[in-house]
Amino acid sequence: MIPMLKLFFLLLFSGTVHCCQSQGAAIDVLHQGKETSLRGLFVLDDSVAWVSGGNGWVARTTDRGETWDWRQVPSHETVDFRDIQAFSTNEALIISAGSPAIILRTTDGGHSWQETHRDERPAIFFDGMDFWDDRTGLAYGDPIDGVMQLLATSDGGQTWRDISGQATVRLSEGEAGFAASGTGVRTLPGGHVFIASGGHKSRLFHSMDYGRTWTARDCPIVQGSASKGIFSIAFQDEYHGVVVGGDYQQDTLAEDAVFVTEDGGLTWAPPKRGTRGYRSAVEYINSKMLVAAGTTGVDISRDGGHHWDAVSDASFHIVRKAKNGTWVVLAGADGRIATFADRH
Repeated sequence: MIPMLKLFFLLLFSGTVHCCQSQGAAIDVLHQGKETSLRGLFVLDDSVAWVSGGNGWVARTTDRGETWDWRQVPSHETVDFRDIQAFSTNEALIISAGSPAIILRTTDGGHSWQETHRDERPAIFFDGMDFWDDRTGLAYGDPIDGVMQLLATSDGGQTWRDISGQATVRLSEGEAGFAASGTGVRTLPGGHVFIASGGHKSRLFHSMDYGRTWTARDCPIVQGSASKGIFSIAFQDEYHGVVVGGDYQQDTLAEDAVFVTEDGGLTWAPPKRGTRGYRSAVEYINSKMLVAAGTTGVDISRDGGHHWDAVSDASFHIVRKAKNGTWVVLAGADGRIATFADRH
């Protein structure tokens, strides 16, 4: 997208965070104090989680956050790994932002990494990836010559196919994705996948055939400049979902920063009470409860996104729930990692 927009996300947010509790929900910091801004997060189960971020850092826990194994990927100490996908305690993928676009794979818990994709075009910029299962996945990036960049894999990220030309998802001038949390793309059973855009235009793109063909739906979230739009999406199924975002340059502005859909993006409803500003990640905790995180704090909804309440003023970039379990983890600047618990 616009270079200044991408440059912004290379900056770190700092600050001291302690335990916070509101509306029966609590956030407890597990780790902080690392020179990296974490935007990649994958929670495998109730014990194992992986994070990735700036300055080439990746970390893994196998004991529910009691200890973290931090490793700087060799020869990639200046790379910003914006998204991570884990398949097991030892297997994971990381994807970089900016040019060159790099995807690395580990099978030994992050001790070593093998490059599985590289794209050195100056305009390349990938925003995130998601998987239907341990083999089939999709990565997306900002448009080149107006076409969204799409990579597909059917072997767990060992090899990738460029399907951009086949899919031909066209974006308007100034429209692109945000590499804010890796949650601008979401896969669903049966080949469904949603991808969000922002900038001068915000839309929700939907494919029902693993990314081969797409439809686009306009979204009324705040938009019109490079700092505005949809930053994160979460879906229960192909119909029910929530989008969050706003304007990162004015991150306390709450107007038109959250919308709810019950028909896959055909129509949108604003919340009765929204988040307290810009949010870069949203996650379903159960069928009704969602957590949204951003630079000005964390909010919770208990009714599917229609009413939001403050949980914390602490800054986080990403929140994710365990793929196989109930553990909820947040991550952000300064190597900050925290756990979320609902005690309502």
